[in-house]
Amino acid sequence: MRVRHKLCHRSAVTSPQPTNSPLAIDARDVRLTLGDTARPVEILKGIDLQVYEGETLALLGPSGSGKSSLMAVLSGLERASGGRVMVAGEEFATMNEDALATARRGKIGIVLQAFHLLPTMTARENVATPMELAGMGEARERATAELEAVGLGHRLDHYPTQLSGGEQQRVAIARAIAPRPTLIFADEPTGNLDAATGEQIVDVLFARRAETGATLVIITHDPALAERCDRIVTLGDGRIVSDDAR
Repeated sequence: MRVRHKLCHRSAVTSPQPTNSPLAIDARDVRLTLGDTARPVEILKGIDLQVYEGETLALLGPSGSGKSSLMAVLSGLERASGGRVMVAGEEFATMNEDALATARRGKIGIVLQAFHLLPTMTARENVATPMELAGMGEARERATAELEAVGLGHRLDHYPTQLSGGEQQRVAIARAIAPRPTLIFADEPTGNLDAATGEQIVDVLFARRAETGATLVIITHDPALAERCDRIVTLGDGRIVSDDAR
């Protein structure tokens, strides 16, 4: 059973009490403004969010509430306009692009709605190459194993243009989890999948998280998937409006 805390103001937002775990994410008064100075658009309006190592957290909210923008900031893909963003002990807000890329490599796995697969590489190469760049051993073997885990053992040497949208999404998921990152971000990981395949992918995500003790943050509109998480954080209009923990 969940206890729901309705939160109307940023200053009222508090995370559930930790189980003596260190913080994987410590975001304080995070703001994101896009557009030019003449017509600025405020996307995130002072987010406070603390996520502990090993937690599973679902981000919910209507379209335009800031879920994907918050994930982009927390994963280092977007620079916050204000506030503090500590991720895995690194201050993302002060890093340049090269430093952010180095901080993410092998430590943060990201699954975006746009899969960003390299069209000139096969499925296996798309999964193995980031591990090779990070200096990890047995990259091809691990890539093969992860693609088999998401049901693509028969598509290892196919290129993205030869794969369906759902298959491309599964390649992107395999690429994110293959390095065994300590922090995994997934934006609608089952969005292009049928129910049976989506359930399989979710099982793989949670199994890898359990094996490694990784922190998992998922954007989803699926209530069943959200209920599998330790916490459900709901956004509205660029703010956290509720933070529900078991």
